[in-house]
Amino acid sequence: MSEATSDGVVRRSLDDAPVRVVSVRPGLIARLKNLVNRRELLVNLILSDIKIKYKSSSLGLLWSMISPALSLCIYYVVFSIFLKNGIPNFVIYLFSGLIAWNMYQTSLNTATGVIVDRAGLVKKVSFPREILALANVGAAVVYFVIQVGVLAIFLLIAGHAPAWNFMWLMPIAFIALYLFTAAMAMLMSAITVYLRDVKHLIEVILQLWFYMTPIVYSYENTLSPALHRHGLTLLYFLNPLTPIVLTFQRIFYGDTSVHSLVAPHQLMQVLPTWSMTKFFEINAGLVGIMIVFFLVAEVLFGRLETNFESEL
Repeated sequence: MSEATSDGVVRRSLDDAPVRVVSVRPGLIARLKNLVNRRELLVNLILSDIKIKYKSSSLGLLWSMISPALSLCIYYVVFSIFLKNGIPNFVIYLFSGLIAWNMYQTSLNTATGVIVDRAGLVKKVSFPREILALANVGAAVVYFVIQVGVLAIFLLIAGHAPAWNFMWLMPIAFIALYLFTAAMAMLMSAITVYLRDVKHLIEVILQLWFYMTPIVYSYENTLSPALHRHGLTLLYFLNPLTPIVLTFQRIFYGDTSVHSLVAPHQLMQVLPTWSMTKFFEINAGLVGIMIVFFLVAEVLFGRLETNFESEL
């Protein structure tokens, strides 16, 4: 409201000042509490993703078991008959690493564009947006458990015993894998809202990333000597998936040194001869790093989501 003074000067009262509405951005603790409080929504979204994938399918979730089982059989035939590389039971070595990689790759491929794909839901309903990406990771975890079950059945049929004394390391390695995957999924889903090409770029990056991880080749026998020679071992282990995959292979494949199928008298070292304590220290340290990375990803997601509605 304006009013005139005795000297003819018009003064404006505080009521005429423009009002700026400032939205309070919730802090990290508040965001984490909100995620915990909306855990039922997260579970429902995970189940919804799985149901949508197998909608109108007669076998439904059984396809998640049939598909890796067929892949395992194909790998067995290919690497046992046509592409022998000298490593006994190479299919077990290969699939031990693939189950970790598949969880990571599936999560990123599905989560990267999830906020853009569900723009209508994001703009109309109030909920923690990162739940959409975490739901994709959760669905990938379900498929991961199924693939571990398929591998366990194959080990039983093949009569190949895993390293039972290393089995307790699996939950630690899985926690590191989950935290890294969840953090990357949240970041990529948020960045894609602003840069839509990221959805296609991540597919190319994942192809390169796959061959930077010791899955289809032996780290110790194929790569380690060259890395040691050029002083690049530490650089190679900047890939968080490397120690995770090596841990899964150590658990399920078991042997660190084997006799070559091509030259039976030749002893091949296929996995690091690290002690159980060293495996634990590496994975425990990785879990600590990934907790920090997850929290940083949560903070960055909170900053990026402020303009989601306008960008979508």
